[in-house]
Amino acid sequence: MAAEVKAVPVVLPPPGPATQSADQTHWKTFKNQLLLPSPHNAGVTSITVPHFNPNGPQSDTFAVTSGSRVQTYSIKTRKLVKTISRFGVDDTARSGVLRRDGRILLAGGDSGIVQAFDTGSRAILKQWRGEHAHKQPVHTVRWNPTVLTDLMSCSDDRTVRIWDLTEDSARWTGVGHEDYVRSGGYLPGHGGNLIASGSYDQTVRVWDTRTDGNTAALTFKFASPIEDVLPLNSSSLAAAAGNEVSIVNLISGKAEHVIGSHQKTVTSLSTAQNGTRIVTGSLDGHVKVHNSANWEVVAGFKYPAPVLSLAVVPSPSAIESERDDRHLAVGLQTGLLSLRTRLAGAEKVKTREREKKMQALVAGEADEYERKQKKKDMRQGIRARDRGKDFKGEGADIVITGNDRPRKKKLRPWQESLRTGEYARALDLVVPSDRHKPFNAVEIFTLFTALRHRSALRTALANRSEERLAPLLRLMVRYIGYPQYTHMIYDVMLLLLDLYSHRMWDWRNDDGEGQEVFRLFTKMRNTVKREAELADRAQHLLGMVDLLEQG
Repeated sequence: MAAEVKAVPVVLPPPGPATQSADQTHWKTFKNQLLLPSPHNAGVTSITVPHFNPNGPQSDTFAVTSGSRVQTYSIKTRKLVKTISRFGVDDTARSGVLRRDGRILLAGGDSGIVQAFDTGSRAILKQWRGEHAHKQPVHTVRWNPTVLTDLMSCSDDRTVRIWDLTEDSARWTGVGHEDYVRSGGYLPGHGGNLIASGSYDQTVRVWDTRTDGNTAALTFKFASPIEDVLPLNSSSLAAAAGNEVSIVNLISGKAEHVIGSHQKTVTSLSTAQNGTRIVTGSLDGHVKVHNSANWEVVAGFKYPAPVLSLAVVPSPSAIESERDDRHLAVGLQTGLLSLRTRLAGAEKVKTREREKKMQALVAGEADEYERKQKKKDMRQGIRARDRGKDFKGEGADIVITGNDRPRKKKLRPWQESLRTGEYARALDLVVPSDRHKPFNAVEIFTLFTALRHRSALRTALANRSEERLAPLLRLMVRYIGYPQYTHMIYDVMLLLLDLYSHRMWDWRNDDGEGQEVFRLFTKMRNTVKREAELADRAQHLLGMVDLLEQG
């Protein structure tokens, strides 16, 4: 009994570049970018997200500060909700931040005044100014994460102050910095009693507000002015100094790690993915995401202007662990606010369907798309109607086992021709003559491999007319730059030149199909030359990199 004729095994090319990591896949879903210009083209200096509120209503907006106004945007719709511009004529708003319930907004200013606004009516609820307030610009204000009426402020007058909404003067003042204090925040897990501040005197100081405020509990010295301070947990914080970000352990009293992934000054910091990632923005126009386990860069974005502020805005949820990253908000020096939104679930499906419909409309295939969509909806309706029903029947009384034969898979036409020794015909079947029809690279190079194993490659390529030779030349030009096919393309090209080089002159002077063949041979030569030059440049570049590594 003759053995069963099996299909030629598929020859797959070597694997390409490594697949995307989970972080790259996650951050590439932040698409649908929305660019919102500032009303006066002033740089976006601050983007803040309210603290999570476990005991009451959670704010579904975030605040953006630019020029002389603070604007709040909806997390769900990305639309402008409120604009607060009740600042002085020559004043500049700083560090607008919403309370966790969204009812009160705080903002500092270059005049030194700290103001609290009612987000519903835009009315000024409280102002701290005059003899018992800051005398110079206030660049940072923050709400206490545990006490609704407490807040802190950092000023260029080199002080850090704690305020209460019900009092007219500061409840506590921290004195010790020797230059502008431009950043600060509450350390979580200490009942709002520990705060950190970063100054242009190149220090980060940790204060205990239960003391007199004349001496900081901890002081950390850095090589550059501090642009931003980000408390990570009760025992660590991140400090942006120059083009580096230092991860400081408060228990050991030193920096555990220094992130040096930026070329210019790092201006803003934010956490993402429930604190497992640190996002940094810099004047070099890059936003980079770092894994907090090993502090390596796992993703990044490039912007056309220096980055002044950023925040990863989570979706509003009553459970903190379910607050997924929703938006990546980035403020640029040119006054643009960039909002990249991560779509998931039903929204992602709707967006994909909308894009397909638009593509079909542009291509003039709207009617065909509608017809296919109706057919798909009908099939889904039938499946939904029959879900849960049993169509197995009553079963058979007699079951004969061991007599069932596996169904043979039918060979493709080119596989049939290959089996019967019609090598040229098999090649004609697998390489389309229509120049608008795409090549099936897997089938084509599977056939080439089979022909080479049978020593039939020359036979399949010989004695071809101009019409049958042109598709092969187009194939060579198409895949000549693919590294995974280089060895096979090289063998086929040598055979074509050996078989048809004596006819080049005739094709050059031909007015018909021969002219097209000559043009394809010329294009193939130019493509090989260009690829060789690129390979030579790559070799030179590798040599330069080796020298730099050795130096």
